[in-house]
Amino acid sequence: MPRLEDTQVYDRDEEEDDLLNRNRRRVVRLWEDFIDFAFQGNVLEIAFGLILATMFTALVTSFVSDIVLPPISVLLPLNKNLEEKFAVLRSGANHPEEGYNTLKQAQADGAVVMAYGFFMNRLLNFMGVGFSLYSIASIYQFMSKDPIIKKTIRCQYCCKFVNINSIRCINCTSWLDGREDILLHQYHQQHQQQQHQQQIPTPSLPPNNGTQGAPPPAPQELQEAPQAPPLPAEEQVPRNRNRDGGVRIEQIPA
Repeated sequence: MPRLEDTQVYDRDEEEDDLLNRNRRRVVRLWEDFIDFAFQGNVLEIAFGLILATMFTALVTSFVSDIVLPPISVLLPLNKNLEEKFAVLRSGANHPEEGYNTLKQAQADGAVVMAYGFFMNRLLNFMGVGFSLYSIASIYQFMSKDPIIKKTIRCQYCCKFVNINSIRCINCTSWLDGREDILLHQYHQQHQQQQHQQQIPTPSLPPNNGTQGAPPPAPQELQEAPQAPPLPAEEQVPRNRNRDGGVRIEQIPA
């Protein structure tokens, strides 16, 4: 029979092997997940795009700062580069009488300055980068017929911009092909007809007291009209009835 100590040692070795295998599987799974995340198509495209964008931005910034701004500083009445133009709002402790020469000197002295030249430099860099990207996109669109620059129009119902080829607004779901105007016109027509029908008064019928079909009473004006006076006695025509029920008219003596 195996001894009890040997059985315990064997069980302990199995537990250690299971723990090592479990940790190894976790590490392998973590590494595989990282590989799947890092080398999938979208992440690589984004990484390449960011690298190219950073290099392109540095190139345009150098072009604006080193090529464009120096001629502007010469043509304009500026005694220094555009980046070094600033206004001192509050002087520092060691403010020289002739003023600060550079922006770094003023900032080192603790002066409060408004660096409008630095802002103008950044603004020109932004405009240069934007115009360069627009030019590249226009050339690429012309060569490849791929609509990178998509024209937009303003929706007349929600006043938000949508694609010019859109049939329905993505924001308010309104139709942009004119059917909304037709439906709105039909709705207004129906609403006006309903209002017109509500404004027309309906004739009120007299109460039915069992006299349905009887002629209406004569107007009050005819009832109150004066009657004609009776004829004189000599002008009246006496009428007698015959035996057969007919009417016999007698002549009046002259």
